[in-house]
Amino acid sequence: MSELTLRAEKLDAADELAGVRSRFVLDDVVYLDGNSLGALPAAVPGRVEDVVRRQWGQLRIRSWEESGWWTAPERIGDLIAPLVGAAAGQIVVGDSTSVNVFKALVGAVRLAGGPASGRDEVVVDATTFPTDGYIAESAARMTGCTLRAVTPAEVPGVLSGRTAAVLLNHVDYRTGRLHDLPGLTAAVHAAGALAVWDLCHSAGALPVGLDAHGVDLAVGCTYKYLNGGPGSPAYLYVRRELQDRFDSPLPGWNSHVEPFGMRPSYEPAPGALRGRVGTPDILSMLALEAALEVWDGVSVEAVRAKSLALTDFFLECVSSYVEEGRVECVTPLAHGERGSQVALRCEDAGAVMKRLIERGVVGDFRHPDVLRFGFTPLYVGFADVERAARVLGETLVR
Repeated sequence: MSELTLRAEKLDAADELAGVRSRFVLDDVVYLDGNSLGALPAAVPGRVEDVVRRQWGQLRIRSWEESGWWTAPERIGDLIAPLVGAAAGQIVVGDSTSVNVFKALVGAVRLAGGPASGRDEVVVDATTFPTDGYIAESAARMTGCTLRAVTPAEVPGVLSGRTAAVLLNHVDYRTGRLHDLPGLTAAVHAAGALAVWDLCHSAGALPVGLDAHGVDLAVGCTYKYLNGGPGSPAYLYVRRELQDRFDSPLPGWNSHVEPFGMRPSYEPAPGALRGRVGTPDILSMLALEAALEVWDGVSVEAVRAKSLALTDFFLECVSSYVEEGRVECVTPLAHGERGSQVALRCEDAGAVMKRLIERGVVGDFRHPDVLRFGFTPLYVGFADVERAARVLGETLVR
């Protein structure tokens, strides 16, 4: 047994989150793709069966009230709130991340006054997930703004009195780089603009501090580190101080102050409810609610500490097991700049990942040459990390 294997066993024995692993349905595979799709929480199948068989099958329409279907978007939003550092009443769950990015960005431009006030430019992260860029371009065009795409490091230097809103990713989906949310938000505010953050790769993996850092609007998916299931609904955060002025570009009957009044004219509901649009996706939403139970008694700070320990140990194991020069780490080594994934550049990354999966180590591949390994501290242990690095080393010598 190697020294690293022994160390992994000791680290797992001392892990305060080790017991949380039993809250998931897992097998012998080392699953390091939770940054794409989280593992199945054990409580979800039974809850979904109840929703289908009893709430839908027996209560039927009565479940909108008796089973709490109608209030699910804001109720589940309040469960997510502490995981991203927000007080209750500021997050509503529903729709996809893409739809919520559109709502947030157009809403931010409107809050800033838009072109009529001289604020006619939207700034977006040039390295963002492609959809965010597509939506930013469309939102800018629809609001009469121009679009400027720059790297996060360049954002402070391009802000001006013309800037209406800035859309940024908290963690880069390719490299796992953690961007400076507090500093960049402060810079955006100093320019009189609004900050919109995409939290898809940070929520559930590290502290975010939306309220503490004065973030204006934020969006995120729930199927990665929040383990809500494939296609589970996303969420929208609107800072409390902005809610009475938030003008959603997608008003719907669900966000009307009197949804069953069926009025021809729109009057928005108060608070976070303004982020709702149409009828909620109840099956996926209630599966997400059950999934969030894995967070009972778990602090985001403990998750972050373990995340850093896991990624540190993985990099050490890779250095030991993988031939020098075979891979290059593109994830920052500094803790303050690292999310909860490690990205390794590898010449034949696509083929390598296929071989890893065949041997029971599941990560993913990003074109053209990146191996991504996501570390979900709720169910990934140090022995998993050591095994993954060892198999990677063995795979690369073939």
